[in-house]
Amino acid sequence: MTTRSVKRLPAENGVSGWEAISRRSFPVRSLEGNVTADWLVIGAGFAGLSAARRLLQLRPDDKIVVLDASEVAKGTSGRNSGFMIDVPHNLSSSEYSSGGLDATRMEMAQNRAAIAFARDAADEYGMSSETVDPAGKINAAATARGMKLNISFGQSLKSAGEKHAYLDASEMRKLTGSDYYLGGLYTPGAVLIQPADYVRELAAGLSRKIDIFEGSPVTALTRDKGIWTAISTRGKVTAPNVILGVNGHIDDFGHFRGRLMHIFAYASMTAPFPAEELGRKVSGRDRWALLPADAMGATVRKITSGGQSRIVIRTKYTYETTIIVSDRRMAKMAEEHRNSLDARFPGLKGIPFEYSWAGRLCLSRNHVPAFGALDEGLYSACCENGLGTVKSTLAGIMAAELATGTASQQLEQYMDHAAPSRLPPEPFAWLGINSVIRLQELRAGREG
Repeated sequence: MTTRSVKRLPAENGVSGWEAISRRSFPVRSLEGNVTADWLVIGAGFAGLSAARRLLQLRPDDKIVVLDASEVAKGTSGRNSGFMIDVPHNLSSSEYSSGGLDATRMEMAQNRAAIAFARDAADEYGMSSETVDPAGKINAAATARGMKLNISFGQSLKSAGEKHAYLDASEMRKLTGSDYYLGGLYTPGAVLIQPADYVRELAAGLSRKIDIFEGSPVTALTRDKGIWTAISTRGKVTAPNVILGVNGHIDDFGHFRGRLMHIFAYASMTAPFPAEELGRKVSGRDRWALLPADAMGATVRKITSGGQSRIVIRTKYTYETTIIVSDRRMAKMAEEHRNSLDARFPGLKGIPFEYSWAGRLCLSRNHVPAFGALDEGLYSACCENGLGTVKSTLAGIMAAELATGTASQQLEQYMDHAAPSRLPPEPFAWLGINSVIRLQELRAGREG
């Protein structure tokens, strides 16, 4: 008999603006009593819900159960910036890197497969264009170094035969209403999502055919005579097959310990302001989305709905060994966001932030996923390396195919990677990683 007690449970840091303005269309159900299933998926984020949807496609007559410790969209999946990116963007190195033409093309093909899966789900479950918008993305440059990074990235895209277009300062001004940016690089393949709406509507669609239990943390996972049992606070689920879609919490289940970096990313969302007059005068068009030319810079989005606009800004990162950050840290990061926003949009200085929050990214030192068979009937779809919307979606699909024995060239290619490499012991990892982050943020300068 194998028993694993779960070390820590997920926790939220601040209220995600995406989740706060999202509407939920289905009731919360918590696990009560004992349930038997063919498949258990732990985690109802991008990886877990994608795994469940792929299992439903592959095994439509099987009983599938999903458990989540919190509520759908309150965790990390509802806290990201909402970019589903097809072209390589490596947050762990703070640079855009093509990594060799063949590797680049394979990565783009994998990312696009995940995006296609998400768009198919959006069509199937009737998601709106505000939830899933195939608008592409812009890498915005605010410094000479940022412009050079964009040029280098554009050259990599050209070598790969990828469509892209450069924007000058005047075009960036027309788009954003801001004089802050020197230029931009547009690529058409990215999809913009309202992340909380997307995972909630995906869960709502899946809940018609599978059981999703929220507020049902797994406190222990045991295996006896070929059957796994997930023990929760008010019940348990037994199943021969389990997929873990818990991202960085995989090490709290006892796997990949000492190999994963838990990076906190911080974001804030303004209160709503009128889209007419003030909104368009000082912040440009109703909708736009900018990634920084330097990956350690600021991601900025403008959203508009019902005649009201908001700005969402994400910048600053820290490496932590805990899952909760202090109120003091959160306040400091919100102050940094205020400075970044005011520098870009001085006309919005009177508009306060309504929400500030943090979300955890999971990175491996060698930029590979924590993926694969961990034990008989136990599979991991974790560690998204900073691109959770796409990489976690892909990992969920691949885990379902691996677990069901569904062979494909894509799965074969996806599994062709080393294990996550070991980190230095603490406190050396904390000191070293945070020092690197700080140096990279300083180098990013006005991009942040």
